[in-house]
Amino acid sequence: MTARLMIAGVRSGVGKTTVTAGLIAALARRGLAVQPFKTGPDYIDPTYHTLAAGRACRNLDTWMVPPERVQALFAHIAGQSDIAVVEGVMGIFDGFSYEGEQGSTAQVAKLIDAPVILMIDAGKMARSAGALALGYQQFDPDLPLAGFIVNKVGSDRHGRGVATAIERATGLPVLGWLTRDSELEIPERHLGLVPTAEPGRWQTFIRAAADRVEAALDIDRLLTIAQQAGPLSPPDLQALLPTNQQINKPIIAVARDEAFNFTYEDNLDLLRAAGAELAFFSPLHDTDLPPGAGAVMLSGGFPELYAEPLAANTAIMDALRQAHQHNRPIYAECGGLMYLTEAITDLEGRQHQMVGLLPGQSVMTRKRLSLGYRQAQAAADSWLAAAGETVRGHEFHYSRWENRPDDLPPAWYLLPRTGQGEPQPDGANLGNLWASYVHLHFWGHPELAARLVRAAGG
Repeated sequence: MTARLMIAGVRSGVGKTTVTAGLIAALARRGLAVQPFKTGPDYIDPTYHTLAAGRACRNLDTWMVPPERVQALFAHIAGQSDIAVVEGVMGIFDGFSYEGEQGSTAQVAKLIDAPVILMIDAGKMARSAGALALGYQQFDPDLPLAGFIVNKVGSDRHGRGVATAIERATGLPVLGWLTRDSELEIPERHLGLVPTAEPGRWQTFIRAAADRVEAALDIDRLLTIAQQAGPLSPPDLQALLPTNQQINKPIIAVARDEAFNFTYEDNLDLLRAAGAELAFFSPLHDTDLPPGAGAVMLSGGFPELYAEPLAANTAIMDALRQAHQHNRPIYAECGGLMYLTEAITDLEGRQHQMVGLLPGQSVMTRKRLSLGYRQAQAAADSWLAAAGETVRGHEFHYSRWENRPDDLPPAWYLLPRTGQGEPQPDGANLGNLWASYVHLHFWGHPELAARLVRAAGG
């Protein structure tokens, strides 16, 4: 039985990521094996938890992945640790829609039976925090709410008063409070926080967050609450794994560096389970693809911020063109798609030449173009998907693909979220090249991972 906790928030921006990373690091200091998780389709917050724990953070998304698979994956991964710490997404009841809990932190907490510690930003509140806490407690009586953390208080007196109001209103404990600290604010940019794959004083930040959490929160009591979680059902992942594994162990070259790091760890596990050997490479720093690579996977990230050095590395771009000419499958998501176009125009209007396997240019805009879950239908038969096959994924990007030829075969048709309107073409399906703005979690569609591996094996 693995101890576990869910750190949730009443809304976005209450400090969940900082407190969760600090708590993970504080528990690791005690010699515990801590397995981090992040609810929802996030790539960036998990990098902080990975750094704090020393093991890869996993995503729990009950919209992209069927809940029973999320439950099995959690049990499988969490069972290899002493304690699992899960960070929620947005507000605790926010998910795919206004009508239900699908994709929400609350749904995940109930699914994995994780005691919930709810964070409240009391920066502009006093006794009213008690009313807020009571409302969240009563909104869903099935939620395993176990206590509260108060953030952004003005002083210890303020924190103590707010904690008293919350405890009297709910009968649940406040596990501590944190005062405002600008040094513990993580830098942000257009897609959220800055990933730790980029240069920065991330270890210093993690240590400072752990110090603050240890000083402000009752770690012993949090541990006791985590250890009171009930037993998990034994995972049956074998039934979900691809049955026709490749026995020749084809090599898939996976882009991973400062510019390309939006890859779910579970996707990589599933590719390995389907028979692949993974070899990582850097479009920024390497001059060739890994030897023997039978396929290439270009994940999302921030190629627009590294457009100049990417454009300067002509050798790796030549290697990608040669891989395409030799009919090796290339799978690209979002930032990978941008890299494969003829050029990227950055936010300053400067154009940088890219690989050019896709006609047109990727142009950055300061207006958010696309954010949210997507349901996509394969436009035609390919090595990755059968025509009409429907998958679930998500998008978040500030770029647009300009001068895309009208006759370019799309990868997907994006289905209208409301059921009204026409499906919209997305990406490109050009023989061995599959590119799309849609990010996929392969555990939602394990057959896609198996097909990618089979294609890599020739």
